[in-house]
Amino acid sequence: MAGVMADFGNFTHAVVRAIPSSLAKEALRMNVSDVDLEKARREHEVYVGVLKQKLGLEVIELPADESLPDCVFVEDAAVVCGDTALITRPGAESRRKETAAIRQTLKELGLNIVDMSDETATLDGGDVLFTGREFFVGLSKRTNQRGAEILADAFKDYAVSTVPVTDGLHLKSFCSMGGPGLIVIGSSEPAQKALKIMQQMSDHRYDKLTVPDDIAANTIYMNLPGKGHVLLHCTPEEFPESAKVFEKLKDHMLMPVSNMEKVKVDGALTCCSVLINMKAKV
Repeated sequence: MAGVMADFGNFTHAVVRAIPSSLAKEALRMNVSDVDLEKARREHEVYVGVLKQKLGLEVIELPADESLPDCVFVEDAAVVCGDTALITRPGAESRRKETAAIRQTLKELGLNIVDMSDETATLDGGDVLFTGREFFVGLSKRTNQRGAEILADAFKDYAVSTVPVTDGLHLKSFCSMGGPGLIVIGSSEPAQKALKIMQQMSDHRYDKLTVPDDIAANTIYMNLPGKGHVLLHCTPEEFPESAKVFEKLKDHMLMPVSNMEKVKVDGALTCCSVLINMKAKV
């Protein structure tokens, strides 16, 4: 897509948060499963290390809050685009206080803060897919129409379309951007149906990369100086067939990152960071 924003995927900073001990027993999950807390922390350490050491982002690491078992999943607390940060109102009531620390951090970075104060609205960042041209917002168990409307109001430069999420927790539980104009999508019927809706609602044509495992479609794309196209994706140990599909992306620097423990509490790769391009403020 020739006309896509030149800075799509450019990031300079990342906000992450440590894993509380309470995650193992108290974090929300769609399926009952036991989490190995130490393994989850090692995975998260590697993830943060990739952002910081391998990719050279400036990483702001917030401490864990034991009273907020899901607080490592910072993506749900804010949607950042350009120099604006929309502080969300998470769909799960137990997660609403997670936004305070994220808000403070983004404010200190100098971003324009927009608060979602409407008590009828819910929005999780995991339901927000920004393509560089427009937003798709999943209407899910955690995000409603009013939340999508407030997002549209916060980012008036972009079209916002809603997509029903009938299966899985969030829209990005089965899709993400794999590059400019490239949507990575799971192969399940609900995922493919959602993609079809996105294609029908958009004025733009997107290429697609289909992977066999829905959760493996959650990737992190960046376009970084000196590195070019970078994609963080699932490891072959987790999803061997899906990992093979990413090898088709010959122009990308591929970086497999393990997420085997956090996925047990519905956490995907994008969930664990808020990515920011501070150059957008200049």
